[in-house]
Amino acid sequence: MRIHFIAIGGSAMHNLAIALHKKGMLVTGSDDFIFEPSASRLARYGLFPSESGWRPEVINRQLDAVILGMHARADNPELLRAQELGLRIYSYPEYIYEQSKDKFRVVIGGSHGKTTITSMILHVLNYYNHEIDYLVGAQLEGFDTMVKLTDSAPVIIIEGDEYLSSAIDRRPKFHLYNANLAVISGVAWDHVNVFPTFENYLTQFSIFIDTIMPDGELIFCEDDAELVKMVNEKKNLKATGYQIPLHAIENGITHLEPGHQELKIFGNHNLMNLSAARQVCERLGISIPEFNEAIKSFKGASKRLELLFSDENTNVYKDFAHSPSKLKATIEAVKTQFEERKLVACIELHTFSSLNKKFLLQYHDTMFNADNPIVYIDKKTFEQKNIIPFSETDIKNAFNDKRITYFDNADNLAQYLLELDFSHTNLLLMSSGNYGGMDLGKLARELNNN
Repeated sequence: MRIHFIAIGGSAMHNLAIALHKKGMLVTGSDDFIFEPSASRLARYGLFPSESGWRPEVINRQLDAVILGMHARADNPELLRAQELGLRIYSYPEYIYEQSKDKFRVVIGGSHGKTTITSMILHVLNYYNHEIDYLVGAQLEGFDTMVKLTDSAPVIIIEGDEYLSSAIDRRPKFHLYNANLAVISGVAWDHVNVFPTFENYLTQFSIFIDTIMPDGELIFCEDDAELVKMVNEKKNLKATGYQIPLHAIENGITHLEPGHQELKIFGNHNLMNLSAARQVCERLGISIPEFNEAIKSFKGASKRLELLFSDENTNVYKDFAHSPSKLKATIEAVKTQFEERKLVACIELHTFSSLNKKFLLQYHDTMFNADNPIVYIDKKTFEQKNIIPFSETDIKNAFNDKRITYFDNADNLAQYLLELDFSHTNLLLMSSGNYGGMDLGKLARELNNN
């Protein structure tokens, strides 16, 4: 099989390219710019494009398929050439389904927690050496790539993103997988550039439920009132809810009950994710005691409450949280785990949704549990997205929090943090961006030296 990737450098795209290469297919690809770590990983497998940019001359009738990334526009010259030749063009979720249509497909959806739930499932199955294929949105410890596709694995675990599939396929990705077993972790409005109202966004999850195979099952979070209402309105749907499991917190460590089993993760959000993963693993033949034994060693998904520094007085965490629901849940998790410590919480607003003035109101009261709430927006982000910058008053009013300190310069933010007293205080740094290129690990170490 000869496969060509248009926009091969994307996070999911380059992992799929590597997976198909490992499967023995002849893979080529193009892109206008490829960032790290995609560039190094493609180069390691001999898949890095020989030239930068789009080259319609590489598109020919010998190709069995063209896979189109979300980064490529509808007028991409390679795409136009493929359409002219009548080649089979797939979005990457379409091709994942094409490769897994004869497997048992587990699809994890939800506005938050889906990467962690998927990671937990993979960790447990890997612990017991189960043969599985997968698609997950983070690099996991013990896994070489974020995508694995084989002919032999009977099951595939798929993280089901609700964002659009490609420039010419405006369906949400998770609509294309046709799950045998589906999970929805909760629904909180996101991607306002594509789904302009919450009702429109909610509809995508209703459609996702409708794509479950006739003999399939939905596992869903019972704490989400809108989701419960949606599930109850569905006829002939086999659905099972889940809740936060019994647990106890002692000296900053969470234990599962009964059994007082120590975990490396913490927070109600993570515990809820654990419940979802445990139900999925049960359906795949893993008993509850087996699951509990394996999950003890799970350290968390990449960039999810990742511990950058720790001593007897201070923990510094990095987290991917950026949407209102994730922000609130992550702050609550750290504050609950360390009730005796103060919490300095900093959120970088970076996505198109979070920089939408109407959507900004969704952040109302989300930082209430932080002792020192900080909001950072790189002023260059406003320029790049052609958005009128917010004022400090805009931020404080939207968050309904007059305590917030606002920064639009990374150096000024770093200096402010370095001047704070972090005795008996934790620091939580949250973003889907990179804080203007700030070295967060170096910052964490310097805080300790102060």
